[in-house]
Amino acid sequence: MSIKPVIEMKGISKAFSGNKVLESVEFTILQGEVHALMGENGAGKSTLMKILTGIYERDAGTISLNGKEVHFKNAKEAENAGIAVIHQELNIIPYLTVAENMFLGKELTVGKLGITRDKEMRQKTREYLNRLGIDIDPAMEAGQLSVGQQQMIEIARAVAAKTEVLVMDEPTAALTEREIKALFKVISSLKNEGVGIVYISHRMEEIFEICDRISVLRDGQFIGVKEVSNTSFDEIVKMMVGRQLGDRYPERDTVIGAERLKVEGLTCKGSFENISFSVNQGEILGVAGLMGAGRTEIMEAIFGFRPIQVGQISIDGQAISIRKPFDAIRAGIGFITEDRKSEGLVLGLSVRENFSLTNLNKISKNSIISNAEELSFVDEMIDKLRVKTSGREQIVKSLSGGNQQKIVIGKWLGINPKILILDEPTRGVDVGAKKEIYQLMNDLTKQGVAIIMVSSELPEILGMSDRVLVVHEGKISAVIDKANADQEIIMQAATGGK
Repeated sequence: MSIKPVIEMKGISKAFSGNKVLESVEFTILQGEVHALMGENGAGKSTLMKILTGIYERDAGTISLNGKEVHFKNAKEAENAGIAVIHQELNIIPYLTVAENMFLGKELTVGKLGITRDKEMRQKTREYLNRLGIDIDPAMEAGQLSVGQQQMIEIARAVAAKTEVLVMDEPTAALTEREIKALFKVISSLKNEGVGIVYISHRMEEIFEICDRISVLRDGQFIGVKEVSNTSFDEIVKMMVGRQLGDRYPERDTVIGAERLKVEGLTCKGSFENISFSVNQGEILGVAGLMGAGRTEIMEAIFGFRPIQVGQISIDGQAISIRKPFDAIRAGIGFITEDRKSEGLVLGLSVRENFSLTNLNKISKNSIISNAEELSFVDEMIDKLRVKTSGREQIVKSLSGGNQQKIVIGKWLGINPKILILDEPTRGVDVGAKKEIYQLMNDLTKQGVAIIMVSSELPEILGMSDRVLVVHEGKISAVIDKANADQEIIMQAATGGK
């Protein structure tokens, strides 16, 4: 007996201001399958899902739910029809409790005054979270949770709804290994219940572990669909980028020079303690550890974003005082933050304005911006980083995640950094853009730049690092040379083992 399609999208087309972003795209979701939707950043994946869920109006094509044509006018109509979405951008209201976020817009009430049944909502929230294997107090304010915990709240909220189709957009990007395993168990359970799941992720290992089929978009067009059991990593990448990508990580042939950055005894009470390490010219130091171990907090302290109670930072043998980010920038330190949306970009400004923000000295004379210098610099960055944009004045919010990340990186290149800190540099970035970022890192190290790369992806740590520093509960648990590093050794150190 054949499995019935729960969603059929045929001939879907969409254009914005005359620019075609989807053209005659086909996409089918079967009952009880996990269907990966893949493509480079800007390929049209998010647009297709926004059309499915009523956020965007399609220009052409049809959508059928369980064999009946539907036309959702908004996301609420799609949700009421059984289509739930877990967005890549968190939709948590930080000053509400976990339970209030879980039942937002669907509060359990009693009486004509609509008094909320708080105790019942907290109890049900605990049940939903327990299903995910997560121990979070439902009465806790959501803003006090880590990014990963907030993501699990979003996932629990979607799972709690009676859904026929669940769209997951980069659901594991901010999760720990333990949280990812719990999520995969939930996905398996939903499959058994007949839920069709659309899984959008740039983590190839996940795709081949949990998905049944893969549909690929490229430049707004449907390239094809493959059974996971009958395809390979290389074949999918070729479908996505239109060419063979080659090795996932470029060869590291940079000559490592003298010590560039030295950190001695750095302590920030409650976050990390007695942190000491060094990075040399032309070196990539990978920083690994579980979420919450203190990796980001250490980087924020080096950049002057977090106060240091004890410790010393030196650059090129000279002790320096960093009390605020301006001090770090003046010393030649750039910092690509983990959260590009809230910390790395001003989403309402243009590509030009975001590139220029950290480079005003470069493009100004006597505190007056030179239009010619600014446009020349911005065009150079767009070309160098291969940013897919309609022009310098396109608002950054409308770009794909990968292109946004390129702008975050590019705005720091203009200061000609001595040291570049990259916190999760390829999160939410497709394989083609990842390779470009890796190559850019290689090029920078050849110029003598010292790079610190924080990453939760162990293959990335192993593929790009010359040495690996492992953080466990706010302390350095190991520093491992590339020749001696593997996933097992790193995870042992990350979990407190010897």
